[in-house]
Amino acid sequence: MNKKLRFEIKRKFIHIFSLLYLAIYLYFEKYYNHKTGIIALFTVLVFFLILEYFRVKKQIKIPIFHIFWRESEKNRLGGQVYFVTGAILAFALFSKEIAIAALLMTVFGDMAAAIFGIAFGKHWIKGLKDRAWEGVIAQFTVDLIIAILILGNIPLSIIMALVATFVETTITKIDDNLSIPLFSGAVVQLIKIFY
Repeated sequence: MNKKLRFEIKRKFIHIFSLLYLAIYLYFEKYYNHKTGIIALFTVLVFFLILEYFRVKKQIKIPIFHIFWRESEKNRLGGQVYFVTGAILAFALFSKEIAIAALLMTVFGDMAAAIFGIAFGKHWIKGLKDRAWEGVIAQFTVDLIIAILILGNIPLSIIMALVATFVETTITKIDDNLSIPLFSGAVVQLIKIFY
């Protein structure tokens, strides 16, 4: 196993912890209400913003957390801030099922794209840095399975998986932890509203 793949697996493993944010929202939403769930996620976001202030601005090495940041994140916000922001917006704007599907796609689809792309990537997409068709296909497959299991609607699931995969593959200027749930969730929510 090459060094890049080992690091990516270690880094993507932290994506599993992102499921905690979903659990936090779902717990408070179930036992209290939707608004309390959003406030709970907002509290998590504030916690991470404080950590990021010390990490980025004060250059303090945060114990345990520091091993998961990429070199490119040294002087900018880490992915967890964008993921929690994406979770807050997804639960605030979309139906619960669409929000959950979009966030799970962000966790597992992104993980599949990175790991399969690095491990099996032989057909690189021209003009896109570090994007292999093998990773794209893996992500689409995982996204589609998630959407079908949660939404139970095959046409909507295909659309949602396509949007999530397209966003992950082509949009590089916006953190994918924010762009995937927002774009994939918005498209499907709008289709459900108008059709």
